[in-house]
Amino acid sequence: MTLQYSTTTAVHCPSSVCNNGEQQHVWRSIHRMGQQQRLLRQKCGILPKYGYCPLVAYAIKSSLLPETDESEKSLDFSGRSARMVAGSKRVFSQPNTVGILGGASVRSTADFVNKLVEWSWTEAEESLPLLLCSDPQLKKELSQSSALAGIEVQSRKSPDRANPAVAALREKIAFLESSGASCIVMPCHVSHAWYEELSQVCSVPFLHMGECVAQELKDANLKPIETGSNVKIGLLGTEATMRAGFYQEKLCNQGFEVVLPDKATMEHVVLPSLEAMHMKDIEGARILLRIALQVLLVRAVSIVVLASYDMRSLLTPDDPLLKKCLDPIDTLARATVKWSHSARNIT
Repeated sequence: MTLQYSTTTAVHCPSSVCNNGEQQHVWRSIHRMGQQQRLLRQKCGILPKYGYCPLVAYAIKSSLLPETDESEKSLDFSGRSARMVAGSKRVFSQPNTVGILGGASVRSTADFVNKLVEWSWTEAEESLPLLLCSDPQLKKELSQSSALAGIEVQSRKSPDRANPAVAALREKIAFLESSGASCIVMPCHVSHAWYEELSQVCSVPFLHMGECVAQELKDANLKPIETGSNVKIGLLGTEATMRAGFYQEKLCNQGFEVVLPDKATMEHVVLPSLEAMHMKDIEGARILLRIALQVLLVRAVSIVVLASYDMRSLLTPDDPLLKKCLDPIDTLARATVKWSHSARNIT
């Protein structure tokens, strides 16, 4: 099994490993992005007849990939991990190459890539050099890990070897770094519960979505709605994300007061909204989500951090409540573009 590099890159792997509907969704999403996305299609040569390999970091600028043969570079798919073996070479050399580590939602990853391309592409230059690693098996591991007795306890006190999610995320970070990523971003809320453990093995800048949110809100110079109080920021997401506590920590570090849904709202509004969405009752889920947002807004919050891709997708573009919400995926994308432009200009 080899990974062949040329101006049209072909990933050859068995369909039992690589043919995955969610991965095909990523490519369909990327390839539908208009003029910017047509540039990607021209430069991405992953051939559909070979299937889509979720364990390979897809090289967006394939014209930069060196040609090699089986003796120089190959991937070891033993177990489930893909590792660069001895003799590997860096795929990218640009100092502003972004390594994207996909998480539990492949659609959230695709949305993040779409925004990176759209917000960084100009008539004068193409989009950022990107490396994408998206593994559908990771969703299962993250779900199992976050469903344990307390994600905040597990992430900070359990041995790393007891947590398969941490081990898998570390392997993928190492893979992206060895492929040439000069910065790592992780457009996944749940994965950030283990950011501290992951940052210990990361030798390049590793953007934290919670820090990006807190910094952007600080730079916005928000004014408190209630006189004499701190600026209040609402937070709405899944139980696992809010239990992890990293958004609350980063926001409090910037002087904000964080407002969470009360127990009754979580039990009778937020959780039923997620259940309705999983049952494909989109309209019912949307109604309940809008109620949860309004409950937070009447508590004098300036804005609500909507820390769930599924929840965010329920709101239509013309929904007035969107103006009162901040999507952390958007914030991370803006911070990533800013970092990449800065890193490019330094050299």
